[in-house]
Amino acid sequence: MHTEPHSRAELMAALAEAEREVSTFFGGLSEADFVAPPGEAWSPAEHLRHLNRSVSSVAKGFGVPRWLLRLRFGRARRPSRRFAGLRDDYRALLAAGGRASGEYVPKREDTPPGEADAYRRRILARWADANQRLRAGLLRWSEADLERIRLPHPILGMLTAREMLFFTLYHDHHHIEAARRRLPPPVATS
Repeated sequence: MHTEPHSRAELMAALAEAEREVSTFFGGLSEADFVAPPGEAWSPAEHLRHLNRSVSSVAKGFGVPRWLLRLRFGRARRPSRRFAGLRDDYRALLAAGGRASGEYVPKREDTPPGEADAYRRRILARWADANQRLRAGLLRWSEADLERIRLPHPILGMLTAREMLFFTLYHDHHHIEAARRRLPPPVATS
């Protein structure tokens, strides 16, 4: 991400771009690389399923009536951190041992040879749907709503809605990089 999005319009554009980047990266892997877990780490397919669950949860939150969110989680008492501040706080929590848990940890699935491409298409279709639902929900929110309404995050705690979108953007790129780092090295050809 080259700039730090802040306004609703900038966040909408950044979310659409992140959706494309995730789709391009995971869609461009070989079938074997997509489903093969590197040891005990998540396979790229598991990273994508984790992102689906995460974005689906955020989309669900943005679909809940705002008055109900205020009633349930209270009103924000401070302004949103900037994107970089949220990112740095999340990285610090990960470095201190924070990890995905519960429903956000994808179960290991064995994909039979020859079915990996169909499996990937299904996961990417869910990815597109989750992102479309998130952006559609965000269209109904004002700039003021993004600052005053809070949503819970399993590691970061209570976030403003704007911070939750910052997290979502960073999280998408974080998992592209995590999957990329664990791919087998390219085979040299002479």
